[in-house]
Amino acid sequence: MASKSFPLLFLFFSIFLYSFPHQIHTFSTDLTVQTFIIRVDSRSKPSIFPTQYHWYASEFADSPRILHVYDTVFHGFSASLTQDQASTIRRHPSVLAIFEDRRRELHTTRSPQFLGLRNQRGLWYDSDYGSDVIIGVLDTGIWPERRSFSDTNLGPVPSRWKGACEAGEKFSAGNCNRKLIGARFFTKGHDASMNSGGPFGMNNETLEYRSPRDSDGHGTHTASTAAGMYVFEANMSGYAPGIAKGVAPKARLAVYKVCWKNSGCFDSDILSAFDNAVKDGVDVISISIGGSDGVAAPYYLDPIAIGAYGAVSRGIFVSSSGGNGGPDLMTVTNVAPWLTTVGAGTIDRNFPAVIILGDGQKLSGVSLYSGAPLNGKMYSLVYPGKSGILSASVCMENSLDPKLVKGKIVICDRGNSPRVAKGLVVKKAGGVGMILANGMNAGEGLVGDAHILPACAIGVTEGDLVKKYVSSTSNPTATIDFQGTLLGIKPAPIVASFSGRGFNGLDPQILKPDLIAPGVNILAAWTDATGPTGLESDTRRTEFNILSGTSMACPHVSGAAALLKSAHPDWSPAAIRSAMMTTANIFDNRKQPMTDEANGKVLSPYGFGAGHINLDKAMDPGLIYDITNEDYVNFLCAVGYVPNTIQVITKAPANCPKKKPLAENLNYPSITALFSTATVGASSKNFIRTVTNVGHANSIYVVKAEAPKGVTVTVKPTKLVFTETVKKQSYIVTVTADSKNLVLDDSSAVFGSLSWTDGGNLHEVRSTIVVSLLTQSAL
Repeated sequence: MASKSFPLLFLFFSIFLYSFPHQIHTFSTDLTVQTFIIRVDSRSKPSIFPTQYHWYASEFADSPRILHVYDTVFHGFSASLTQDQASTIRRHPSVLAIFEDRRRELHTTRSPQFLGLRNQRGLWYDSDYGSDVIIGVLDTGIWPERRSFSDTNLGPVPSRWKGACEAGEKFSAGNCNRKLIGARFFTKGHDASMNSGGPFGMNNETLEYRSPRDSDGHGTHTASTAAGMYVFEANMSGYAPGIAKGVAPKARLAVYKVCWKNSGCFDSDILSAFDNAVKDGVDVISISIGGSDGVAAPYYLDPIAIGAYGAVSRGIFVSSSGGNGGPDLMTVTNVAPWLTTVGAGTIDRNFPAVIILGDGQKLSGVSLYSGAPLNGKMYSLVYPGKSGILSASVCMENSLDPKLVKGKIVICDRGNSPRVAKGLVVKKAGGVGMILANGMNAGEGLVGDAHILPACAIGVTEGDLVKKYVSSTSNPTATIDFQGTLLGIKPAPIVASFSGRGFNGLDPQILKPDLIAPGVNILAAWTDATGPTGLESDTRRTEFNILSGTSMACPHVSGAAALLKSAHPDWSPAAIRSAMMTTANIFDNRKQPMTDEANGKVLSPYGFGAGHINLDKAMDPGLIYDITNEDYVNFLCAVGYVPNTIQVITKAPANCPKKKPLAENLNYPSITALFSTATVGASSKNFIRTVTNVGHANSIYVVKAEAPKGVTVTVKPTKLVFTETVKKQSYIVTVTADSKNLVLDDSSAVFGSLSWTDGGNLHEVRSTIVVSLLTQSAL
């Protein structure tokens, strides 16, 4: 039978392929090959093809050109194509979207206590420290031998786990255990960029491993921050000594290596990692990756947003870093409303260093230098930037004159190159030490670095003082006193100067970041493949390292989500985020409003979102704001996406309501009221919210609103009554803004809040209110 049907099958294929010619055979005047991601309507697959892959390889691109096939969070494939070939595929009736593969960047102990976690009580106790929740980490891989990834006293691998431990260079299945239960690596998008002549080729094998093994350190750090086991006598070269532990110490880890040392992370690989993580059975996904240009792409062109939606729609919580583009406004990244977007704050620990000038002045800074101290010896001080040459000012490679800097402490301006790399430049030129001075953009924001020579970072004010001293003194001198680890710092938290800020440049109706978490000077496990600076010349090796970035804040929230998921397994990703947001702190440890590290001023929610995560309260939030998949689809309809475009994100065909929904009515735990700058006088907007009681069954909540000058906030009803049978209640918020009386801040916004309380200070469910004036075109 099979042999007799072959001619008919052959004829069918001939006619079929003639109707849709092979993209690979299309004549092209541009032979440059690059990677494209193609979203295909899977319902269009002819039944003759046994799999999606067979269809794609037959009809769209030759098999060798196909890199990844996506079938879980996304339907489609990625392939190496010329522009002409991509254009032909774009015209295929089954193709919903096609977009270029982009390169992403990594957004690069005591922090669990600072989140409100305590042994033997509270969320740690109630969640059994996150036991059996599986956290998937998309990053640079893992160094599995670290003590943070021991499986001592852990039970069997959860039976629902379907993942794998992929072997590769210097990594075998034996490197996984009951803690590290899965490990995969994704190279095809990266390799295609290298093969097409892109600038991101794989480093030689001594610097990078073609396996889940981490040669960079970032992935090891984030994984252990989220779920590292207890490690006694932890420190980084003597700094931050104590017991290191992740936020969810008993959670399981699955790592997905999508980022490669000095090469970045490619969208096609990231999307494949999401696809695999969901199929493998993770409960939480942590992704400290984002665009390097600070510009948020539309959701249907953003594989992180697409992959995250596929995960969230299946009940998987996704935590993402908000980017390191601060303190400028509108720098927050990863802004899709189904993502939990995390900014960075400080903790109450610092690593002070003091610069002592020849005239007796003492300037405060920070440092993680651990080598031989200067012992109070005064050295000549020089500022190469006096010459007016930018490269010398920022201590770029080969910019310093050894005759000028030899035997001296050198002042280098921050910017243009990595902070630790400047120290290497100074050392090569013969300098004995470095003072790293912030410019206006970084302001007073400081992070510690494990410098390879005596060095200290100082803020812009202290930087101006030391430069003034050099310019006004005939023989300027200085020394640096390194003072170790200091606890109990006040104020804390403050929002890190680098942390990405709102407003949300894509959909300003949604406040981003959602919240902040510890992200400055965080101690966590480190790779053994590179030193703490990451410089090739740094031969030091350390079990732990101290890093800063929203990359470090994100896994704190991932670990927190694991704890909440363990304690409340029936909660949705939106419910978990709501619990974190409505209970977050907006005050520091002085009980004062949180401030901005960049300038010391009180900061708005554009910097910290709902506030700083407080897990002691998030365990029992009282009420939560839940969001369904249908709600997200209605939101996409509201912001103007048509059904085919929505299907690129959601995978399923979308039906937008006949009456266009309002984006601001997405059941988000914050409220943003946007008004036109052209409006004169009073103008009002209504918002609908629905809360679900997850506290005591018979509860009564009353509302309290705090409105800024020029704004009135009314809520109906003012009382919500819950019973055994009534678990959900809706209310309407009316925000009225009088343009004549509004006093806007520098971001053209003012801020207030709305809180539901049940008496006795048991629960306060707080939502931030943003009132902003935008031009009519931006609304």
